[in-house]
Amino acid sequence: MKFKKILSMILLILLLYSALTGCQNLALKSTETSSIPVGSSNDNELNVFNWSEYLPDSIVKKFENQYNIKINYITYSSNEEMLARIMAGDDIFDLSVASDYMVDVMRKQKLVEEMDMNNVPNLKNIGTQFKNLAFDPGNKYSVPYMWGTAVIAVNTKMISGDITSYSDLWDSKFKNSLVVLDDERALIGIALKKLGYSMNETDPNSLQQAGQELMKLKSNIKSFDSDSPRALLINGQAAAGFMWGAEAAMAEKENKDVKTFFPKEGMYIWQDNFVIPKGALHKKNAEVFINFLLDPEVSAAISKEYPYANPNEAAREFIDKNTLNNTTVYPSEKELNIGERLKDLGDTTKLYDKIWAQVKGK
Repeated sequence: MKFKKILSMILLILLLYSALTGCQNLALKSTETSSIPVGSSNDNELNVFNWSEYLPDSIVKKFENQYNIKINYITYSSNEEMLARIMAGDDIFDLSVASDYMVDVMRKQKLVEEMDMNNVPNLKNIGTQFKNLAFDPGNKYSVPYMWGTAVIAVNTKMISGDITSYSDLWDSKFKNSLVVLDDERALIGIALKKLGYSMNETDPNSLQQAGQELMKLKSNIKSFDSDSPRALLINGQAAAGFMWGAEAAMAEKENKDVKTFFPKEGMYIWQDNFVIPKGALHKKNAEVFINFLLDPEVSAAISKEYPYANPNEAAREFIDKNTLNNTTVYPSEKELNIGERLKDLGDTTKLYDKIWAQVKGK
């Protein structure tokens, strides 16, 4: 009996030891698989800061599998939001995307790294008309990603008649039925255009007038949305929208009642570019990723899911002809010639910020 009791006690001790070590192993495994925070110096990772709905998950996974580099992906909704977070310095990003005028801002403020283009040989695939532009002469700090315009899209089942001017959006028939870009320069820009000014206006009196016009427009605005403005237009919650061309094209595809219009005052034309923020921990990984995204077939696959106008000439043979011929995405030369690109306005930006804060009720 004593032998059996001793044997039972030994077995009980072994079971308790096994359970305790098992719990310890589980705790260790949990620690080992925890997510790495943005800014980690792990060599096999890349911290990307990009617009939402701008890069397919399938492309991210393909890169991760091909290069054994983990991508930490965070999104923003405007150039100003991106700039503020990078300037705050709480996170260290390796790669971001900035519109033309914002590249100029970041370059002047020394917020971006000069790139080693030896790691980006696929830059040769980008059309010459998209390179060596005024915001970054010689493309020392940026690489073109996508370009496009901001257009007016209308659900013709809800609103009849053509839209010919930005001023049409102020019509009372659009009361509480517009979805517009949550974008400071774009919205103030259309108010300036309505008044006959440039989107890059710097005169304080002209800007004050534009601010007053935007306050009048507020009663017509149902939602500010730069991420996916097409959603409200497709489901009929909004009658019209001021949105990115690609968003309008996707809305047209999903709802045949949606029609795109180009205002006579000229569209806002933009070009988005890859930049490497100052202090990036994985600069070479960022350059390798940029080069990967500029591969013709990869670039075309991005355009298939998010049909923004693509500056990659080598990718055109892999892009659907219906997309290339869609004037909502690729407007005619006539429309582009009367369009306008945004510029860095220096200290005048503070006036734009003030107007925007008033419009948004901040």
